[in-house]
Amino acid sequence: MTFAHPPILETRPLHWPDEAACADFARQLAAQEGLADAFIELRGPLGAGKTTFARHLLRALGVEGRIKSPTFAVMEPYELPGGGQAAHFDFYRFTDPREWLDAGFRDVFAAPGLKLAEWPEQAGGQLPVPDLRVAIEPHDDGSRTVTLQACTPRGVGLLG
Repeated sequence: MTFAHPPILETRPLHWPDEAACADFARQLAAQEGLADAFIELRGPLGAGKTTFARHLLRALGVEGRIKSPTFAVMEPYELPGGGQAAHFDFYRFTDPREWLDAGFRDVFAAPGLKLAEWPEQAGGQLPVPDLRVAIEPHDDGSRTVTLQACTPRGVGLLG
């Protein structure tokens, strides 16, 4: 079942004064037990730092080598050390929610593994309820205001 506006069980504001704070949060999140099969939405305007955060999180999970932006490929899959999968999506270029279905992403989301999705609103309600929504708002000084919203019990657990 898909909800246009999932219930928010818990909200936590953060301030990232710089990229190091983003990386620190990614390391903390990577250590949370429920992350292996979580779905995390990444929201914010162009240049907010969604891809940067995803890279830091994947690095913290042990991904080595180049971590590419999925802007043109739409999805970049990753094998995690010790087993497990991660998929990083970017739906920015979607113009019709049916593209999500046509691409076969329902199967990817049904499979085990971490899912990170940038521009989830472009999938037009086709995505499942996220465990955690990370909304990033950039400021002129390079800092970021971040709002974490847990939409499931797993998401509440990820907030620690």
